[in-house]
Amino acid sequence: MAEPKNKPRTNPKASGNFDLQDSVHWTENLYRKHTRLINGIGIAIILVISGYFGYRKLYIAPREVKALSMVFKAQQYFDRDSLNLALNGDGNNYGFLAVIRRYGNTQVGQTAKYCAGVIYVRMGHYRKGISYLKQFNAGDKIVQAVDYGLIGDAYMQLGNTKAGIRYYEKAGHYNSNEIVSPLYLMRAGLALEKAGKPKDAMAIYKEIKSKYPESMQGRDIDKYLARLGDFE
Repeated sequence: MAEPKNKPRTNPKASGNFDLQDSVHWTENLYRKHTRLINGIGIAIILVISGYFGYRKLYIAPREVKALSMVFKAQQYFDRDSLNLALNGDGNNYGFLAVIRRYGNTQVGQTAKYCAGVIYVRMGHYRKGISYLKQFNAGDKIVQAVDYGLIGDAYMQLGNTKAGIRYYEKAGHYNSNEIVSPLYLMRAGLALEKAGKPKDAMAIYKEIKSKYPESMQGRDIDKYLARLGDFE
């Protein structure tokens, strides 16, 4: 029997005009769209590093190889949206949590922390998701920004608007890029409006207009500025 897909649970404290469900769904779709590329690049980097640094071969390289074989089935379950199996394993194959316990300090372990965080957020366990996502360190301008943005989503779901804004801004300003920066800056602006800080929201909207005028958010930003009284 196919395992049912897990859907995030909404938090009543996060209700209002700010639509977090679209935000979380966008993050999921981004990962699904680029998951093979992201994971493929990550695995390639792991193998290159393991093969290149000879002085690490006696310890680091074998651990990376073991972690890589251990995480393989969990990644397959994750790609198929079998979230519980991806997280906890199926009795014969390990899940991300087991990989983290054994090899959390490896590059593969870092990927497992990110995937575990994504799963917990999608399942509605926002605090657990935040914990794992905060442990993740990608060193990649796209994946790391999405990680910060997802932490922002989780905080917003918990009703912690201040922390949500902080992580949205962190995501938007992390290695400025056209793919996710304007999206998370927009999310920060909307959250600032929700928090009753229209001047700060306007500053964010003007930043989007200035830096990312051709982005989807930039092309639509004038209506948000006009809503706050800026008709330039």
